[in-house]
Amino acid sequence: MSDSVSNMHICLVGPIPPPAGGMANQTRQLKALLQQDGATVELVAVNAPYRPAFAGRIVGLRALFRLVPYIINLYQAVGRAQVVHIMANSGWSWHLFAAPAIWISYLRRTPVIVNYRGGHAETFFAASWRKVQFSLRHASAVLVPSAFLQQVFAGYDQPSAIVPNILDHTLFYPASAPKAKPVTAPHFIVTRNLEAIYDVATALKAFELVYQQYPQAKLTIAGTGPLLAQLQQQVQQSGLTQAVSFAGRLDTTQMAELYRSADIMLNSSLVDNSPNSVIEAMACGVPIISTNVGGIPRLVTDKIDALLTEQGDYQTMFTYAKQLLASPELRQQLVQNGLLNSGRFHWHIVGSQLAGHYNSAIRAMEHRA
Repeated sequence: MSDSVSNMHICLVGPIPPPAGGMANQTRQLKALLQQDGATVELVAVNAPYRPAFAGRIVGLRALFRLVPYIINLYQAVGRAQVVHIMANSGWSWHLFAAPAIWISYLRRTPVIVNYRGGHAETFFAASWRKVQFSLRHASAVLVPSAFLQQVFAGYDQPSAIVPNILDHTLFYPASAPKAKPVTAPHFIVTRNLEAIYDVATALKAFELVYQQYPQAKLTIAGTGPLLAQLQQQVQQSGLTQAVSFAGRLDTTQMAELYRSADIMLNSSLVDNSPNSVIEAMACGVPIISTNVGGIPRLVTDKIDALLTEQGDYQTMFTYAKQLLASPELRQQLVQNGLLNSGRFHWHIVGSQLAGHYNSAIRAMEHRA
């Protein structure tokens, strides 16, 4: 991309790993890529480690020991920046972290861009839009990663621009030798955290049916979360102990290698926006079977670059898996179309769009001054 962010001082506000969720990974990648292109990036983490560490174990003190340092660091960093980029989420994350960042930017006369990524946006806005709008009116621009979220904002007459998620195509790329024959010992993967909204239990039910017909099949679940014990119990009760492995949290290099080892990715989420896991799977040449919730039908197209089911429909997920395993032609179609689709997430495209928004916000603030 051009050097339009070169020598720019950016305050980036957002979550950091751990946990290694989608927004935290995007924040980490964005910081590194902006710095690579010559920007000075000061990251203010909304989930920085508690200091002292024991404060994180005291329920009544946790919020205080996180919010006070956050506000102090934010105030100082905003004062040094030419533009503020907020990775914003729904719910309490908005009220505690995004809204204060907007107001501090406004008070310090630093242009602020709100990059909204909340998967629960519809529900959150229905309950809290007046409060959200009260802060949002001071933003220079609202960016969203998908047409789905853009439509949600449009329902409240709030303009927004689409800037897709970032894909590191130097890390996420296909295996060198695509499989041209029917697969008899398939490797399935699930790459979501073990939380209720991702409904990994449904993917396990689909895999159980696959395993009955493909006894050499394997499933790797890469993610962490509060439902680990419950899902492990489901695996044991289903007789899948030898076939299913829980890989835990993987770094990006390990995750890319996992994608390249896979024959099919299962995504059974109940709420979603523009999941990195689906984008990364496409870039690595992995056929995808996913639920059609939230922004996923805007991210991929059914029967073109993915196979989509209703949420909770493990029977159809199983049927699609059988079709993919039996048909190299169908696999190749999904893989090739997925690779084409993933190209729009490459940094040289996304970075150029972001640079345009940063510079527009800075010029507008200078003009008002």
